[in-house]
Amino acid sequence: MDRLIYTAMTGATGVLNRQAAVTHNLANVSTPGYKAEEHRLRAVQVQTHNVPAALPTRAFAVDASTHSDFGAGPLNYTGNATDVAVKGRGWIALALPDGSEAYTRAGGLEVSENGLLQTKNGIPVQGDGGPLSIPPDSRITIERDGTVSVVPQTGAQNTVNAIGRIKLVNPPEADLVRGPDGLFRLKSGDPAPQDETVTLSPGYLENSNVNPVEQMVAMISLARQFEMQMRVITSAEANDRAATQVLTPR
Repeated sequence: MDRLIYTAMTGATGVLNRQAAVTHNLANVSTPGYKAEEHRLRAVQVQTHNVPAALPTRAFAVDASTHSDFGAGPLNYTGNATDVAVKGRGWIALALPDGSEAYTRAGGLEVSENGLLQTKNGIPVQGDGGPLSIPPDSRITIERDGTVSVVPQTGAQNTVNAIGRIKLVNPPEADLVRGPDGLFRLKSGDPAPQDETVTLSPGYLENSNVNPVEQMVAMISLARQFEMQMRVITSAEANDRAATQVLTPR
């Protein structure tokens, strides 16, 4: 009976991991640039040391990998000068405090008190020569190729100055891993090269690519699967109790 319990237990654990991913997706339905994630399971046959080898009649469920859905989400027009959405494939590079780079599709940017162009979470945007610094009392515009220009609001207001260019990259999706902060990085830890083909849609934000209807259906299905695994464990317990009563001397 213990073998039956362990088999059902691995299945229930895998279902709980997938349920947690679905819950996390639903919590980020309205998060700009969020990419849905999914726990992928695989069956592994139980290995024995019997001679001759036993028949492969049992299998454990193993959490094989965490998959990210890199499909693009719908674009939402905001009209804000600092809002940008990556058009098609590509990523916006961010400059992390440790000197490394991370990548995001959340283009809701803002200018910090120190004049740095950064995300809503306070992470500076990586430019072609480092973080982009915005002069005070300036109106900012972002072009499709990522060029950031400013127009002074005092003095020569007709003067347009290009202060830098947002680094846009397009590394292979298979080389990207999601970090605990929700940002993506290359597995090697190296910075990705700038890709001239990546363009932006100024004044837009990319919404999450999570389909709430699909996620709710998946949550119901996973709940039924977990219930089935619990019934298997309960049946194994009942069988063990009945076998004990039969073997107990009267």
